[in-house]
Amino acid sequence: MEEVRRSYSRLCKESGAEPQETVLQRLHELPRGRLDLATQSLTAETCGALGKLLQKEAFVTELVLSDCMLSEEGAILLLQGLCANTVLQFLDLKGNNLRAAGAEALGRLLRQNKSIQSLTLEWNNLGTWEDAFATFCGALAANSTLRQLDLRNNQISHKGAEELALALKSNTSLQQLDLRWNNIGLLGGRALVSSLPSNRTLWKLELAGNSVPSDVLRAVEQAMDHNQDREATFRENQARARVLSKEVRHLQEEKSKQFLDLMETIDKQREELARSARTSAARLGQLQEALNERQSIVNALKAKLQMAEAALALSEQKAQELGELLATSEQEHRSLVQRQAKEHRLEQQEAAERESTLLRDLSAANEKSLLLRNQIDELERRVKSQQERLFLSRQELTTTSAELKLRALQAEERLELEKKRSRQSLEDLEHLRFKEVEHMTRHLEETERAMQERVQRLEAARLSLEEELSRVKAMALSERGQADEELIKAKNQVRLEEQRLGHLEEKLRLLAQARDEAQGTCLQQRQTVAEAQARASQLGLQVEGLTRRLEELQQELRNKDQEKVAEVTRVRVELQEQNGRLQAELMAQEALREKVAALERQLKVIASDHREALLDRESENASLREKLRLKEAEMARIRDEEAQRASFLQNAVLAYVQGSPLRALSPQK
Repeated sequence: MEEVRRSYSRLCKESGAEPQETVLQRLHELPRGRLDLATQSLTAETCGALGKLLQKEAFVTELVLSDCMLSEEGAILLLQGLCANTVLQFLDLKGNNLRAAGAEALGRLLRQNKSIQSLTLEWNNLGTWEDAFATFCGALAANSTLRQLDLRNNQISHKGAEELALALKSNTSLQQLDLRWNNIGLLGGRALVSSLPSNRTLWKLELAGNSVPSDVLRAVEQAMDHNQDREATFRENQARARVLSKEVRHLQEEKSKQFLDLMETIDKQREELARSARTSAARLGQLQEALNERQSIVNALKAKLQMAEAALALSEQKAQELGELLATSEQEHRSLVQRQAKEHRLEQQEAAERESTLLRDLSAANEKSLLLRNQIDELERRVKSQQERLFLSRQELTTTSAELKLRALQAEERLELEKKRSRQSLEDLEHLRFKEVEHMTRHLEETERAMQERVQRLEAARLSLEEELSRVKAMALSERGQADEELIKAKNQVRLEEQRLGHLEEKLRLLAQARDEAQGTCLQQRQTVAEAQARASQLGLQVEGLTRRLEELQQELRNKDQEKVAEVTRVRVELQEQNGRLQAELMAQEALREKVAALERQLKVIASDHREALLDRESENASLREKLRLKEAEMARIRDEEAQRASFLQNAVLAYVQGSPLRALSPQK
């Protein structure tokens, strides 16, 4: 690390500044590529030197600059140097009060750097500068390497959240985003929720401390769970693909080894046939010499006859060896046929299991559609009950208004009677009584107006609820139509898969026919071996008659040599044909496996789409239930308020009538 320290001090001297001792000490230690300069006040010259050093050197994979109080110039110089770095993976800029220029420099860093995977920007003020934060979000949308981003306590408003939502729609690499303790609010939360369906990589999003409603947080959690499940399935598929590729390579290696073994055995057979041909040629020469010396060397002829018998025994042994080789080849062929049959059974079982899973998914979708219908019916019943309650509340209001009017008339009649009785004694109180009556009438009129306004409001709420119910019904009908279309598509796909399975069965039948043909060829080869053995026995008989006709034996030996050559060539041709058929069968098996893998991928895509649609419907149903619950609570609150006000009015009227001074001054009967 001395070289790094020297290069850092050299860069500081070139910029006309003294190197900081703390930075030199940290560069000297540097544990495992981690440069920790947290809580160190770094000057602009030091930042420029560090930027140039990190631009050239490839020794730091993690850089911590938290709470370093970086100036705008220093931050820009440092981030410019990091743009060309290709090794740095973790960058921590917590608590550096980065502003507009810093946000723009971070945007350039995200556009140019292709190695940073984690970026921490906690306790900065990036959100206060909307234009600069928009450029930062645009760079985030174009970045393809960042996996984790920390933007806590950055004063991000709902506009900044909308920019982030646009970036998340285009980004394809970010997995974790921390937005806690900002000012996102309801609008920003909704913007982020709208961007999550188009993002398939983000599986962790923190929104605590942003005044975001609970329904938005639940929607975010559902989207994150969905992305986590998708990421897990993607990893499982990758692992399965790796395992399958390993198995395919292993099978290819085994097949190549088997092919090489077959080629070696064929070469050995060719060598043996050549040796036998050479030995037979030598023997023919010896027989010709014996024919030329027929009268002089009888003992030599006997010896040659013995040698011919030994050669016949060797040929019989070779014929037996060929028969054994044919038996081994037949056993290998049977084992291959058994393996193919096992693989075909496994494929049929897998296809049956997939069909059963598809049928179960279809039944589950039907059950969910029935549940949705039941929920809609329950909502209609609730609306009807609410209408009945509104009607009853209207009747109660009319009855209370009529009772109040009757009580007012009775009070006026009593007042008139009391006026007639006590005109002389209560002339001073007439003015007060008139004022009180006017006040009561005015109060009654105001209460009637308030009650009418409340009735109008309740009617407006009822109309809005009816409109919402009609919308819910329309949405349910559209969803039901979509579900029916999806069911039809699934049925069509099942039919296509059945057709494909029929094609596969046809191909397997053709393979079985080819296997039968190969068995027939094996039987033909056995017959040819039996014929060769018979011919060898005939040759033995002919050798016994060599003493009588040596001249005829030469011609017969020549003819038999020609027949042997023809048989050897025919055996070679048949072996080559068998090798070609085995290769064709292997190619067909590979094509079948590729088709099965394609079918599995299609089934997985269909299952994932169906799962997404079901999740979306469940979220919509949850939001509708929440709205209905809020409306019911509001209606209950309004009814309670109306009942309380009616009771207050009744108590006030009774108290006024019972405690009026006229009642106290009326004469006793």
